[in-house]
Amino acid sequence: MAELAGLEDAKTRAVNERHGDDHGVNLGRLRAIAKRLKTQQELARQLWETQDSAARLLSLLVCRPKAFGRDELDGMLRGARTPKVQDWLVDYVVKKSPHAEELRVAWFADPDPVVASAGWALTVERVAKKPEGLDLPGLLDAIESRMQDAPERLQWAMNHCLAQIGIEHAGYRARAIAIGERLGVLKDYPASPGCTSPYAPVWIAEMVRRR
Repeated sequence: MAELAGLEDAKTRAVNERHGDDHGVNLGRLRAIAKRLKTQQELARQLWETQDSAARLLSLLVCRPKAFGRDELDGMLRGARTPKVQDWLVDYVVKKSPHAEELRVAWFADPDPVVASAGWALTVERVAKKPEGLDLPGLLDAIESRMQDAPERLQWAMNHCLAQIGIEHAGYRARAIAIGERLGVLKDYPASPGCTSPYAPVWIAEMVRRR
């Protein structure tokens, strides 16, 4: 914790706070610490319990994803206060967990939009890697009816799912593009030079072109 406190940087914190995060540690330096520590599950749990965001991010880098129980992961997500911690928890831990599908189903329908966004993020993973058994038309129906008015994090996850369906599944591509065009979600989002716009019709077209 003392080492993490020593890495705190005011400029880094200011940038992170604009995105809803509350730490000032450079993520590259955080990864270097994790590389040195290697996997340490007990330390990971202790770091998580501090409730400090930088410590929690480090926790997620040194933990053993399959060692967490289903209810433990559910509680961790609900207690994760910031976007970066939530994203890393889903991407680095839950996706590697044997409980991923059970949590996906539970979180997908949760009334808390942050929890629901995690369910949609796991659904994006299914759309891309294991779509068998997914109701793709039903997902498109839900996106079409709910995405435009969804809270920001949930909207972002639903938009990612819309784009992923259009990219991966040619039979639903035209409908995915049409939904994106009609709703206009993230159409004016400022994309950095060299980066693809998150606006679904542009995103789909660019990824399909690359393939």
